[in-house]
Amino acid sequence: MTVPPPTLQWSMTEMTPIQITSAQVLPGKLQEIVTLFRSAPKALRLQALLEYSKKLPPLPEKYAEHPEFMQPVPECASPFFLVTEPQGEGVAMYFKVPEEAPTVRGYAGILAEGLAGASREQILNIPDQFYMDMGLSELITPMRLRGMGAILMRLKNQVREAALS
Repeated sequence: MTVPPPTLQWSMTEMTPIQITSAQVLPGKLQEIVTLFRSAPKALRLQALLEYSKKLPPLPEKYAEHPEFMQPVPECASPFFLVTEPQGEGVAMYFKVPEEAPTVRGYAGILAEGLAGASREQILNIPDQFYMDMGLSELITPMRLRGMGAILMRLKNQVREAALS
């Protein structure tokens, strides 16, 4: 596996740069998606994000009929719910996001595709603001970016809790 060179990201809380080191490697598929976005022109990045919103898998029936089993992410401007289930060394993850929120839904689609098959350890080691390396700050408001950070934080919390139980 090729390790990407260190990059700088900005802390959303302290407004200071954070260096992402080679020790913080993204799972292969997620790295491919980040690289695709980073290398694409702004207009194509928005189009790709909207395409990922269409790729978000439907909820399994048990969550579609019982959304109360899903955890809300109140930091998101749009209604967003997630749940994870242990699956071998990894987790299955499910997201409920309205179609009227295509950018956040697209981010959920990126997580669903990019983390499919990833181990719990790989998920927990994802840099908290990896999405900033995708060039999304040029497309999305700071409030939505903070929501994306909250989604990843809650996802990682669920993975961590499942690993401890």
